[in-house]
Amino acid sequence: MTKPFQNTDADFDVLGIGNALVDVLSTEADSFIADHDLVKGSMTLIDTDRAEELYAAMGDKTEASGGSAANTLSGVASFGGKAAYTGRVRDDGLGKAFSHDLNSLGVHFSSPKATEGDPTGRCMIVVTPDGERTMNTYLGASAALGPGDLDLDLISRSSVTFLEGYLFDRDEAKEAFRKAAATAHEAGRRVSLTLSDSFCVERHHSDFLDLVDSGVDILFANEEEITRLYEVDTFEAGIDAVRGRCELAAVTRGEKGSVIVYGDETITVAAHPVPKVVDTTGAGDLYAAGFLFGLTAGRPLAECGRLGSLAAAAVIGHIGPRPGLSLAQMLEAN
Repeated sequence: MTKPFQNTDADFDVLGIGNALVDVLSTEADSFIADHDLVKGSMTLIDTDRAEELYAAMGDKTEASGGSAANTLSGVASFGGKAAYTGRVRDDGLGKAFSHDLNSLGVHFSSPKATEGDPTGRCMIVVTPDGERTMNTYLGASAALGPGDLDLDLISRSSVTFLEGYLFDRDEAKEAFRKAAATAHEAGRRVSLTLSDSFCVERHHSDFLDLVDSGVDILFANEEEITRLYEVDTFEAGIDAVRGRCELAAVTRGEKGSVIVYGDETITVAAHPVPKVVDTTGAGDLYAAGFLFGLTAGRPLAECGRLGSLAAAAVIGHIGPRPGLSLAQMLEAN
């Protein structure tokens, strides 16, 4: 490698930039998916009316601060890493709750709250008996994040800036991503991107390709996302296509584990066993958390993948996108 992944002079290991949302989860029968015209396993953007309709239809609900990158950063902090977050919320009840919850988890969050515009966003997550999650997201205030919301000093002080693909829907967010990447690289830091969802890849295909080639060092994707990004038919072809396009790629495959691509190396990592898959919400987010925690601590890539698998296993055995126990303690036991 040309320079170490670990930056000992950084104040934060990982800074995440993403959609600041409150997660609303419920467990429903498969019939709920058909009755409400949902696309199982997908993430769909919805407006205020649709959000209210689904909220009313969902049964017993669990509410917690969330968003993909925020989940990742909470995982980094749970391992004992130094985590920070940038996201946009309103100065309403949900916005204040989001801020309090994230800071209470040990994630530095000091983004100013918006005083006008849309309310704080929320993600409606329906979990079916097979553990699959179907997400309908009202972005609210989070969608308006732009370059002016970035803390450039915070980016310069973070070893890795982690960009959430879900946020990539507006031109202002795309500009913010490019500015964040440029700022990180000017400071000698690295940039990471998670593709987030295959539908995100389809919507922003050319922009994602350009960002990966020009501004991303560490790419996270799953099997479907990587094949759609490079428009190939097989996982193996996707691995071949991503090699050399960025410094490092970590591609997850569910129960088949993950594959890490670094230069000429291809490292296969087994999935960590779980007694029963209850809810896959947050599995990819927590994989990235474990991987980046290991990477910024200077651990070997195979160990980074193992930490990712361990963190993912900590969330898929229960409802919700975050581990129910300390990942640092879980690591000690494994």
